Amino acid sequence: MQKWIEAIRVRTLPVSISGVVAGVACAIIQGEFSLIPALQCLLFATLAQIASNFGNEYYDYKKGVDHKGREGFRRGVTEGDITPQTMRYATFGALSAAAAVGCTMLLYGSWWLIPVGICIALFALAYSAGPYPLSHYGLGDIAVVIFFGIVPVTFTCYLQQGSWEGLYISLPISVSIGLMSANVLIVNNYRDYESDKAVNKRTTVVLFGRKAMGLCYLLSGIIAMAIILPLLYSLSPYSSIIPAIYIILHIISWRKLVTRSGKALNPILGETAKNLFIFTILLLLWAYFFKEQL
Repeated sequence: MQKWIEAIRVRTLPVSISGVVAGVACAIIQGEFSLIPALQCLLFATLAQIASNFGNEYYDYKKGVDHKGREGFRRGVTEGDITPQTMRYATFGALSAAAAVGCTMLLYGSWWLIPVGICIALFALAYSAGPYPLSHYGLGDIAVVIFFGIVPVTFTCYLQQGSWEGLYISLPISVSIGLMSANVLIVNNYRDYESDKAVNKRTTVVLFGRKAMGLCYLLSGIIAMAIILPLLYSLSPYSSIIPAIYIILHIISWRKLVTRSGKALNPILGETAKNLFIFTILLLLWAYFFKEQL
């Protein structure tokens, strides 16, 4: 069981969950919360990320990117705990489960959710697989902003509302969530800089260097709050405390990022995901308890 918990990468699951939580908060702000589609989005997002994590482990192993004793978290396939064939089955099993959940969303949305779901499935595989894997060519960060920020937040809000009327709220929040989510990937690639460079895996950290991406990590969090602050303040001046709390946590994590290396960066990855999750939970609680004043 432990080997599968490691393969799921539980520390990073708050990233997919946070996008859905933020989407729920957007719906609550507009008085449109609906439990069933919210739970569907949560399950779909979690399964899609698990499929992506499984696929990343399988295809990186097949491409010879991973090696035993790596600085990052233990990879079951590389270490021989899980056979490649088993991980391949697990990848497509999780993807199939996500697709089944996605089909149930058609009860609350239109037919065009089908191509959206197909795009999400393709991203889950294309992140590490295919002739042009996104994570190998510096495109992983952009993909994360889209598929862990913009897509889950706006679509979770849409499915609860049944329309795009709340896009003026969900869109800026989704971009902010995407930028914060991308920071988790930056930490991962920051840690793996030497090993990725050795196998010509051109992540943004390999392309631009640790110093530049350390600064990018800091600025991503600040810009995310700069995007969201005017919206939150316009809804309620008291909500400004939420970005303030996040910035404090973010700067603490950034200081650790730029002063550590190797395996010492592993806790920062989980901490960055936790900062994002704390932000979305605070946003959700604020929306719920103060919705009558909005």
